[in-house]
Amino acid sequence: MISFLAEINQQVFGNFVTRIHAMKTLILDGHPSAADEDYNRYISNVADSLTEKGHTIRMLVLRDLNIRFCTGCWSCWWATPGECAFKDDSHTVCREYINSDFVLFASPMIMGFVSALMKKTQDKLIPLIHPYIELVKGECHHRKRYDVYPKIGVLLHKTPGTDDEDIEITMDMFSRFALNLKSECVLSAAMAQSVQEVSDAIDCV
Repeated sequence: MISFLAEINQQVFGNFVTRIHAMKTLILDGHPSAADEDYNRYISNVADSLTEKGHTIRMLVLRDLNIRFCTGCWSCWWATPGECAFKDDSHTVCREYINSDFVLFASPMIMGFVSALMKKTQDKLIPLIHPYIELVKGECHHRKRYDVYPKIGVLLHKTPGTDDEDIEITMDMFSRFALNLKSECVLSAAMAQSVQEVSDAIDCV
């Protein structure tokens, strides 16, 4: 009887914990080419592993979207508050981003940094904050537009020529990016790690 009750308790409690911890996770795939089969398989396997853990996964393959470059026109702050004035797919990216609990930026390293496609997409997230400035720990930062922002993580694919300094600079940039978007960068991973390691690290966020 005790063993039976313990088993039932474990099942109920285990499911309860899973539901509490389960996150809505957005994966932004910044690879500019669809030809890298190993990369695509790795990203797909990470998504499948997280789904098996109970997380809700949404993946946006950025090369398949129409995302225009930010022109710095400030329309997203003054003329069309909260969204880019251009009717491109950055509206979808912003909506999915702000409605997620965790966002994973996945990209190959190209010339010492993430892809231009990924950087372009990062720039188009600026409508998610206000133009107004406030002091945060002695630094000037934009005010929140929303009450809650997702935590972020970075998954990098090292290409030939990528060195430790490139990785360090990239992660410093993402840490500052997260700070500006009222969040924190809680995960730094490389595709040299196994899918299971990356999945487990995200599961612990």
